[in-house]
Amino acid sequence: MAIAVFVIEVKTKGGGRYMIFRRYRQFYNLHGKLEERYGVGSKNSLFTCTLPILPGKVYVGAKRDIAESRITILNTYMKKLLNLPAWFLMDEDVRLFFYQSSFDTEQTPLGLRRLRPRTRRVKSISPQEPGFDRMAAPRAEALFDFTGSSKLELSFKKGELIYLLSKVNKNWFEGTVRDTTGIFPCAFVNIIKDLPQEEDTGNWLRCYYHGDSFTSIRDISVEEDLSSTPVFQDLMELMRREFGCDDIALNYRDAEGDLIRLLSDEDVLLMVLQCKDRPVFPKHIFPWKLHVTQQDDYTVYNTSPAGHAMPARTEKGP
Repeated sequence: MAIAVFVIEVKTKGGGRYMIFRRYRQFYNLHGKLEERYGVGSKNSLFTCTLPILPGKVYVGAKRDIAESRITILNTYMKKLLNLPAWFLMDEDVRLFFYQSSFDTEQTPLGLRRLRPRTRRVKSISPQEPGFDRMAAPRAEALFDFTGSSKLELSFKKGELIYLLSKVNKNWFEGTVRDTTGIFPCAFVNIIKDLPQEEDTGNWLRCYYHGDSFTSIRDISVEEDLSSTPVFQDLMELMRREFGCDDIALNYRDAEGDLIRLLSDEDVLLMVLQCKDRPVFPKHIFPWKLHVTQQDDYTVYNTSPAGHAMPARTEKGP
């Protein structure tokens, strides 16, 4: 009887990556332990938090269909889990879940479905064209077989040479093999010659963290467009992760220079609308800036001219 196994690509701080293989019951068991240990209302720990929702077990239906339907849900679950506070991520069971065991190193992904970018225009470029220098061209060797799930994705066999055309995002390349062009996951190949470095086109969110005796300025790299309007909860989770603190409040400065606290998506929209006509400088910086304060610190809203300015230091996000 075939058993569905979910494949997770784990990236390390040093830039390395590896794959782990987990069955649904392992997700389920981990979630049960964490809920008992840290769930809201738990008395087993000094710290509690709201865990993301994990769908329950399904006992009726085709196993393949059930597994397919869980891919997107589990992907969302893992992203939210990894956005929880640092003390939570240091839990032994969480660390063991992401640890690559000897079992994981012996596995080869077969019949693997991957979440891919929503849309992508496919180029019609072939290494057979005149003037194409194979030795100078960016290229990679396939580490595993990969079967694309649509016409946008490039299928290939282990050991095949794939010529790289572009990098779609941090997880996907666009390339060509056997006169066929498409996109494919980076984790399935070993880069022989990488694509040339391009100018950094990422956008940055500037944040001011107001501490007890200083203000820290940090630019955080984000993938969203400068004209986009973020969700309040997403901003809160991002700031908690970046500054390693849960009891924070998000604010912005209005046209008069006063700090205004954000409490909802409507507040975020108002912030974006008020700041949309402000000049964007430096380049790729959102026109609105976040001010992160302690949740119970209301002294920052004192806009008296007699207030003292605090020293600031600038940091660059990862």
